[in-house]
Amino acid sequence: MLAISPTDRLFVLTGAGVSAESGIPTFRGVNGLWRNYRIEEVASPHAWRRDPRLVWEFYSMRRRVASSAKPNPAHIALTKLEQRLGDRLFLCTQNVDDLHEQAGSVRVVHMHGELFKSRCDSCNRPPFGDTALYDPPADLPRCKCGGGIRPHICWFGEVPFELERIFRSLDECSIFMAVGTSGVVEPAASFVAHVGGRVRTIYVGAEEPANATAFTECLIGKAGEILPALLPT
Repeated sequence: MLAISPTDRLFVLTGAGVSAESGIPTFRGVNGLWRNYRIEEVASPHAWRRDPRLVWEFYSMRRRVASSAKPNPAHIALTKLEQRLGDRLFLCTQNVDDLHEQAGSVRVVHMHGELFKSRCDSCNRPPFGDTALYDPPADLPRCKCGGGIRPHICWFGEVPFELERIFRSLDECSIFMAVGTSGVVEPAASFVAHVGGRVRTIYVGAEEPANATAFTECLIGKAGEILPALLPT
């Protein structure tokens, strides 16, 4: 059981491995291909400008897969921890699905965006809930301003969301935990180095991450099995 004092602040970063345990394939999938397209070819501003229909077809597929997934015990354990710690838990996820929210977490920061939200590519209209499947999109969705409606996702070449808030919480935390992350996608891969030497750092996941040496502890195994036993409720 992880000892958490009344003054500890816990930063938890979750990655694709957590969602994979709920049946959502990792983003890159087999060989990083989708219908013979490299993932970067359908998840970038350039792809959106070149062929928005193809982009929407890809994200409609991802919405379809994610919509049938349910939270697993790792999500539930983190929700229970949030209920205990309140704002002393900062839950940051690289995942764009809503499994943390389905499990009951209410303070989730989606640094790479949210799959079931969309936004205008031209005006300042706030992102909005959107579960539509534009696949195949006979008519692409348009904003009232005339701009195109795009997925509310941080694409390759774009800056992740909420970075200022994330790094402020990293600076304030006394325990850092990464769960199911590969340790290769920046800037998240560098979070452990940012806090390293100052706080306790723990990794939990089915496979050893690329940045394993930066952690003080690595617990290898399914997050859905480890977290319920590790985290206090």
